[in-house]
Amino acid sequence: MTLMMILVFGALLILALPVGYALLIGSSLAAITAGGMPSVAAVVKIFQPTQSFPLLAIPFFMLSGNLMMGGTLGKRLIDFATSLVGRFHGGLGQVTVVGSTVFGGVSGSAVAEASALGSMLIPWQKREGYPGAFAAAATASSSVIAGLIPPSIPLILYAAVSNESIGALFLAGVIPGLALCAGFMLTCYLSGRLRGFKRLADVFTWRGLAKATLLAAPALAMPAFIVILLRAGIATPTEVSVIAVAYGLLVSMLVYRDLSWKRFYDALVHTAVTTGVVMLVIAASNLVGYVLTVESVPTAVAQWTVRTLESPVMVILMLNLIMLVVGMFLDLPAAILLLGPTFVAIGNAIGLDLVQLGIMMAVNLSIGLFTPPVGTTLFIAAAISREKVGAIVKELWPFYLVAITVLGLVSFVPAFTVY
Repeated sequence: MTLMMILVFGALLILALPVGYALLIGSSLAAITAGGMPSVAAVVKIFQPTQSFPLLAIPFFMLSGNLMMGGTLGKRLIDFATSLVGRFHGGLGQVTVVGSTVFGGVSGSAVAEASALGSMLIPWQKREGYPGAFAAAATASSSVIAGLIPPSIPLILYAAVSNESIGALFLAGVIPGLALCAGFMLTCYLSGRLRGFKRLADVFTWRGLAKATLLAAPALAMPAFIVILLRAGIATPTEVSVIAVAYGLLVSMLVYRDLSWKRFYDALVHTAVTTGVVMLVIAASNLVGYVLTVESVPTAVAQWTVRTLESPVMVILMLNLIMLVVGMFLDLPAAILLLGPTFVAIGNAIGLDLVQLGIMMAVNLSIGLFTPPVGTTLFIAAAISREKVGAIVKELWPFYLVAITVLGLVSFVPAFTVY
């Protein structure tokens, strides 16, 4: 049954069918034909995860991000980042990194960040004399910080697979996310210094920075606001996501006063479309999980891995290698939902903390977002910059080095993620 599902799924991917449909068809055929499962039962399995209360957090966090990112707030965040680091070597690259980190605390989506920030910052960098490929590389890589900074959509998906606390995962993702931010900023600084990128002529003043910080404060407060509510036990993740929508509406209507009916409608439509894509993958993955569970695949793989590799260090290295390869070919949500059950079984077998494993998965699969041949943020940045993917990849090597370094810390230094 599992073999049939894998073969059908692989064949459909080769035929360029979207991942959600490939999962749905492959798992349904395996369950109904090879597994003898009634078609009604298969439909119930597919429908079941759509009734999950914790997963309601996904559309609400997406909506809060769309409400806040679509208006004046985006410009305020860029002004804040520019005031903070724009005057340094590689300043505009650093603005991209800081902007991505702050935007990540609003949207939780790397794809949304790459689109929103890239359309603003890549043309600006090119006008200032930065190579288009470098501008695209900075955008493609730094946008994945959204996968770690609360409210991270990938971490919510992992929580649904592993039954781990969303609050614990959000808290654990903060330091690795900030470490990526610091590493990418250093990369932009060194590139700007060594290659002589033009520095912004704006004169720095503490008053200007204070003003920019004040105007961007509603967005800067969002990640801390989410973590505090969850950590203090004041609200559940789903309740926090609803509060975030109310917060986004109030900020847009009362602080920036830029919320029109058209922008509200566009935010709802974009949220609905994106949620539909994610939920299709989640629904199909539930049937995949059923097929794997019936044949005890996660348990068998975990036992084989522990017997064969013996050392937990070697097991962790193998998990990282698998995730890096899979992340190059599958979108992040699908990869988490497919690999999650098996990797959780392996993590339990070697005594690996499941929160640490979740951050490992998020970092690994986020690297895949800016890695060929399927890297989503890479191709978004390439389309905006109109640069060749090969040229962008050449500029990405120091960003890859930073990401792999952070991945190593996450994988082998538990204190980096588990508090």
